[in-house]
This record gives sequence, structure tokens and C-alpha cells, in this order.
Amino acid sequence: MRSIDAARERPAPRHFRGMSLAGELVQGDFDRTTLILAIKEDCLGCRSVLESPADAFGDVATLVVAARASTEPWWGATSHQLVVSDLLLQQLDVRWPPFYVLIDPVAERVVTEGVLFAPEQVREEIAPYLM
Repeated sequence: MRSIDAARERPAPRHFRGMSLAGELVQGDFDRTTLILAIKEDCLGCRSVLESPADAFGDVATLVVAARASTEPWWGATSHQLVVSDLLLQQLDVRWPPFYVLIDPVAERVVTEGVLFAPEQVREEIAPYLM
């Protein structure tokens, strides 16, 4: 059983822009299939994502995104790239973290999406789209 029945058809951006936890500008391009993990404070699933190893989701680029920064220690200690960007969450139409979207930058589309409970669950749900 999946965390969500079917992905909503919608575009995905080719670029992102936000801030690091240190307040520095972070920007880049989505140049390969990317898993975007939307997180928030006071969320056990989000903490498990931040504490997971860089390859926890399989052979896919990952980007962790939050609308607001947190001072929780596991936010700063994560091995995943983390960006604070309310704009990116709006562009992806992610309204309620914890949530994930898998995007295809060539097609500029959201491929699949779901509720984020744990790294293992997300890895299993996105695996069919990475082949």
C-alpha cells in the first residue's frame, strides 16, 4: 500500500533558490531525477530523513526543503542538501509537509508524490520510477 493513491499532474521547476541554515543563498538546477523531501519541525519522520545516510533513498539526487529554518541539532548535522525555500514548496504545490515529490527535470513534471513517514517507505515507493 502506498502513502498516496496517485500523483497529481503538475509541472516541476527546473531551478531552485533558497537559503542555507547559515543564511547563505543556495541555488541550483535540477539536472537529473530528483527526490524533494519537504520537512517541518517537530516531525519524527522528518528527523529520520535528516538523520539518514546520503544514499538512504537509492540512486537518486535528493534535496531536503523546509519553509522555515530550525535550530534542532539534526537539521544542521544532516548529510542531505537542505534548503529553506517556501517558494520552491509553492512551485511544487506542497502544502503540508512531511511530503515528498519525485521530479523529472527533462519533462519538467512531478512523477510521483506521497506522505513522508520514513526513508525506507519513500525508497520503496519511488523505486519503480527510478528504473
